[in-house]
Parts: sequence; structure tokens; C-alpha cells
Amino acid sequence: MTRTADVVIIGAGVMGAAVAWHLTQLGCRSIVLLDHASTPGTGSTGRATGGFRAQFASPVNVRLSLLAREKLRRFHDDTGGDCGYQPVGYLFLAADQAQLGTLREAIAVQRAAGLAESAMVSTDDIARLNPSIVLDGVVGGSFGATDGYIRPLGILKGYLEAALRAGAAVQYDAAPVNIGREGDRVTAVTTRAGRIATGHVVNATGPWAADVARLAGVDLPVTPVRRQVALTAATTVLPPSTPMTIFAEDGFHFRVRDGRVLLLWPTDTTGVDRYDTTFDARWLDGVVSRAHQRVPALRSVSVDRAGSWCGLYEMSPDHHAILGAAPGLDNFWLINGSSGHGVMHAPALGQLLAEMITGRAASLDARALRPTRFLEGAPNPAPVLL
Repeated sequence: MTRTADVVIIGAGVMGAAVAWHLTQLGCRSIVLLDHASTPGTGSTGRATGGFRAQFASPVNVRLSLLAREKLRRFHDDTGGDCGYQPVGYLFLAADQAQLGTLREAIAVQRAAGLAESAMVSTDDIARLNPSIVLDGVVGGSFGATDGYIRPLGILKGYLEAALRAGAAVQYDAAPVNIGREGDRVTAVTTRAGRIATGHVVNATGPWAADVARLAGVDLPVTPVRRQVALTAATTVLPPSTPMTIFAEDGFHFRVRDGRVLLLWPTDTTGVDRYDTTFDARWLDGVVSRAHQRVPALRSVSVDRAGSWCGLYEMSPDHHAILGAAPGLDNFWLINGSSGHGVMHAPALGQLLAEMITGRAASLDARALRPTRFLEGAPNPAPVLL
């Protein structure tokens, strides 16, 4: 059976839902979202830790965060949902003058891009902002007061339910098996349930984006990367207002969520399939030892091994999102490769792609994210710390 839709969005996670809702706000109602899972939020969205920041080292990422922050502040009014935005801050800690210099350079970029709230902080400031940490080896840092936390599943639910109320439809257990094309245009998406003829196809499949793009004959440079999260037992040793605290030396960071502490250390685990999200307990010793060394209050708190998890980042070569029409296919749209920043930037990227699809003026200049930049030999400089 063949049905039709103006837009087919492959991937009903937070990114696909954001595109769908923004399309409905621009007058498009014939939208079908397809998802390989049987229920919403079982992919990367549900495994995200829920950080939000505007402290980036590239202008386009700062601008994306500022647009997303504006939208998070009015999220309930727009969608009826709860994004959980809490501006408790992001605190970056430098272990030497070189790292401190990188943070200082990033703040100059942030100022030029319109972020006024971030600032360099001394060790005395750090002790006040997060008294739980050991300051041995810390020479200073940076702090963004309007950075903080969001609820990934709350954002997904808000956008998805609002899109469905506006006329969009969603199909689960609907992984694409073929994307039809004629010349420089895609024409249809086929799943096991049937064929959908369409004028536009959006690839919003996160870590699986390269595989989906291949169905349309597109070579997409997006690679899944495993990232693990250790969850502590319930505890009150750190207050909920503790800022996201990141040690630039090795990337160890932590936050409080729902009465527990999330411990993160971005090092790859080996010997597993790149799409395998089975938690690898061999990684625990490294992250727990860092937590105990740097946050003494956590020494008395056990780790909930059963509750700890692994998720997938969708990495692009320059650690920036890929946004726009695929090279050579002017109606196959890419919203991929956010490199760990997908949930926080979904409100902004969803709006920008909806504007592209409907031919509206762009809310901000996102040419730095164009999919052709790699073919042009013009990738964005990859960040050192941020």
C-alpha cells in the first residue's frame, strides 16, 4: 500500500520531533515520523544526561545555544510540555595555564557571538560555586550562569505530542528499508509496512544517520561513539543546584539529577560493536576513582551498577552538526552529527531545518553547518576543550 505525505521524517527522537513541530508551526501538516523502535524515547534521546550550555568555542554553536535557550524559556507556552530547564550553571575547571588560556579564548568567542553571562572565575569563585570539589591542581576556570540542565524526554514529549495535535503522524516499528530517488530528488520511503510517497525526507536518526543516508545513495560522515554514565545510589551529599562541573584535564564531569549523581568520563571502551549500548563495567574503576579523588563527599556513596548505562554520540568530523540538504539531493534533508550536543540544540536546529524545508528566511546564519563543507575542504575547527 502506498500513502503520501509532504514530509517524511526518519527518526522520532528529540531531533525529529523538533523538526515536525516546527514544520507544523510554519503551516505544514502532512508529516509522518518513522521510528525503528516500538515506543518513543528508547534511542539516544532517552540516554542523554540533560546538560545545556552556551559556553562553546565556535560562534555557530554559541548562537545555536542562544536560540535554543530562548525557545526553552517559552517551551511550555509553545508546546504545553516541560523541558526542565534549570539555569544552575556550567563550571569548567582548568589544570594549567594552557587550559585557562583556551577557556579565555572561548569566552572571547562567546562575547562576540552574543553571550554575555559567561566569565572567567578564580579558585575562590570556584570554591563558592561548587564547594564539594578538591581544588588541588585547579588554577581557575570559567562559569556560565545561564547554562544548566534540561530534561531530554520532556523536550521529546513536548514537541512530539504538540506535533501530533497539529496533524502530524508517527509510526513505530517502522525502520526504512529503501529510499526511492529520481535524479537529484528523493521520492518515497519504504518500510515493512508499506511505501510513503513524499516531497521531502528528513534524516533525523542520530548515530544511525550514515546507514539511513546510504539508502538514498548519500555518503554521510557521521560515526557513532559510545559514551557511558555511572549512576550513584540515591544521595543528598550534593544539592540539586550543583552546577555541571567539568575538569578540562581529562573531561571527567558530574551533575546531580533526581537525587542521584551522574559521573561521566568520555573515554572509549574497546572490544565492542560501535552500536552496542551494553554497559561495560571495566570503565567504572576509572570514573569512580576520579570522582573519589575530586569530590570527597562521593566516597561514601555507592554506584548503582544496574542503573548505569551507555549511550551513543553521533560524531561528525569537525564535531559540529550537519544541517541542510544532502549534496546532490535537494530534498533529502540532514540534521545529524551534533557530536554530543543534539538534545540541547534540538530546539534551534529543528527550527532552522523547518525554515529551510519551507523556504523561510533563516532565524540565524547556519552556513557553517552546511553538509557540503567537507567536500569543499572547509570544516569548522574542531574544539580543543569545548
